[in-house]
Amino acid sequence: MRLASDMDYKLVFAALETVCEDNLSVLCGTSEPPYGAITKRLVTCIKKIQEHGRALEPVVAGLTSVYHHYDFDAHTPGNGYRTLVKVLQSCLLHIIHKGRYIASNYNGAFFRADHNACEMEAYCNALCQLRALLHLAQRLINDADYGQLYALHDEELSHRLVQEYSSMHKACFYGRCLGFQFSPTLRPFLQTVVISMVSYGEAYGKQQSGLGMAALSLLTSGKYVIDPELRGTEFERITQNLDMQFWKSFWNLTESGLITGFNRIASNPVKVNFTLTLPPVSLRLPLASDPNLSVAVSPPIAHWGPGPVHVRLISYELREGQDSEELLSFSRTDPPPISMSQLPWVQKQPLSPSLLIHFHGGGFVAQTSRSHENYLRSWSKELNVPVLSVDYSLSPEAPFPRALEECFYAYCWALNNCHLLGSTAERICLAGDSAGGNLCITVSMKAMSTGIRVPDGIMAAYPATLLTTDASPSRLLTLIDPLLPLGVLAKCINAYAGEDCQTVQTAAGSGSLSSLGRDTAMLLSDLTQGASNWIQSFLDPMRTSGGTRSLSERRGDSGGGTSGPVSSPDSGSETIAPYPEGFEPLRSECLAFIRPTTCPVIRNPFVSPLLSPNNLLRGLPPVHIVASALDALLDDSVMFAKKLRSIGQPVSLTVVEDLPHGFLSLSQLAKETDVAADICVARMREVFRQESPTHTPHKRPKLEETYQSVNPSG
Repeated sequence: MRLASDMDYKLVFAALETVCEDNLSVLCGTSEPPYGAITKRLVTCIKKIQEHGRALEPVVAGLTSVYHHYDFDAHTPGNGYRTLVKVLQSCLLHIIHKGRYIASNYNGAFFRADHNACEMEAYCNALCQLRALLHLAQRLINDADYGQLYALHDEELSHRLVQEYSSMHKACFYGRCLGFQFSPTLRPFLQTVVISMVSYGEAYGKQQSGLGMAALSLLTSGKYVIDPELRGTEFERITQNLDMQFWKSFWNLTESGLITGFNRIASNPVKVNFTLTLPPVSLRLPLASDPNLSVAVSPPIAHWGPGPVHVRLISYELREGQDSEELLSFSRTDPPPISMSQLPWVQKQPLSPSLLIHFHGGGFVAQTSRSHENYLRSWSKELNVPVLSVDYSLSPEAPFPRALEECFYAYCWALNNCHLLGSTAERICLAGDSAGGNLCITVSMKAMSTGIRVPDGIMAAYPATLLTTDASPSRLLTLIDPLLPLGVLAKCINAYAGEDCQTVQTAAGSGSLSSLGRDTAMLLSDLTQGASNWIQSFLDPMRTSGGTRSLSERRGDSGGGTSGPVSSPDSGSETIAPYPEGFEPLRSECLAFIRPTTCPVIRNPFVSPLLSPNNLLRGLPPVHIVASALDALLDDSVMFAKKLRSIGQPVSLTVVEDLPHGFLSLSQLAKETDVAADICVARMREVFRQESPTHTPHKRPKLEETYQSVNPSG
């Protein structure tokens, strides 16, 4: 079913009203309903849906009349207000579709009354919670400055967003309604991820090897397939309260030999793919303003002193320099990964004029270049350039600024040693997704402030440019997003800021899976006593943490309209959010404890580039941002693009539809993800094909167009 356009919202609400009336007519048409109590459930549910629909139509009308003022420009429709309306319409269309089925088949012999009642109740609950988000969005419009998506100076509003996340019921979005807002082809994948995460959470904390934990997870996953309500409840508890080590270990499952082996089989074969260790020695680079002068660049030193930086070189073609003894001396493998005697049929290609330097995503806390190897191989082939991906150290063991220092050092090393990487580096593009997009921007800022050559362009996919929990309309999606819940986002931010800093690891193991294994082993060793009950005790709704307490009872009715106001966990008396009289969203049995992102480091321009003063952004290379309309970080991209444009910086913004945060890692799963990946490739190709780079920020061509459609062939 195609999602209605923004201009069709009146038709959607009219169809909803018609479906509700038709269902009530059918369900109440006989004095003795054939399904007894189930029919009464359906009637109650339909009436609640009808009530929500009537209340929401004027709210949507108000948002649609103004949300175009928050777009990047007239050719790039996309911001959090549009997304909230889009998600609501998607929910309504699912309800309309299901309602029509019920009205047509209610008296049929094969009608599954209980199943259909559960489906409608689940979407009714989702509609109730979306109604709450739309009311919060109204508050944002009233409080934020005109055209601004963030209320950066309204700490009370941001606090209320956190408190709403802490208490609102979210399980309905992870059960029967899971992924309703995304492309239909991605929903089976999302279901697999959620079931895997819940099963892994149940096994996590038990004394099992990696293989044993995976086997135990497989055995327990069946019940979450059969019972979507149980799946939703458990996923809500896990995302709200499990610690950072759980998330690091789960996300790093993509590093397992089985998964990476499969990815290598499924992805493009390449001639060069090996890791290098760059020793911590001081570098000298010419100044961009006067190449006759040079500046010293020190190796990374934050937190534990000088240490090496690990990188991966990927190249579709074997090029000059890539098999040199000088480069292979940096290899971590023995014997060396490339030997011409072993590959006598391989013809070396000349140095490429271009070089792609990549910083991976993972919330600054997880994954390495191996996790992203699938699309990096494709990029190397499609762009015909060598790719250098940096395995920077991860938080919380290595908080800011260690990752930035390592990425900047790797960039500087590549400038000095591009001939070893198979490139002349006439053109250099930085590329990254999410946290990696942040590092692309901040590395370029650091290059400018140091006085050395800046890259020729940046391709940042769904970058994190504001590492806070400040309220914005797209950030409201963290209350329903299965891949980026607010609780997880806040943990990643605080870890990078050093709020959750743990014992410092040695530089040799930084960012590696071995260090993750050691950390996890230490964690599990402390949990030997009562390990089988660890998850339940950790997630006990009555467990108190930081002053947070559970509600006495979750509201069980499908509309949540009879609930009273909920008190702020830390104030004990103040109402969390102003909702219309008689309406209150559903509340959860298990409160989340969200540590506020109040650390001063968060406001550092090299942590949150959106907060940078203009003088730190002037002189950046062309920045190409590729964002998703359904990403909770969408407003980060829109506001950062607006800021760059306002100071005359070259910038383009493309907003793709129906995809979640992290869509690059989902390439080849669906047509939509392939199209989005092609857009990213096209942006990088533009950087490599721009006219003779001068390597001085003031002479760069200004890119004034914002592109909406892309020819992948360039």
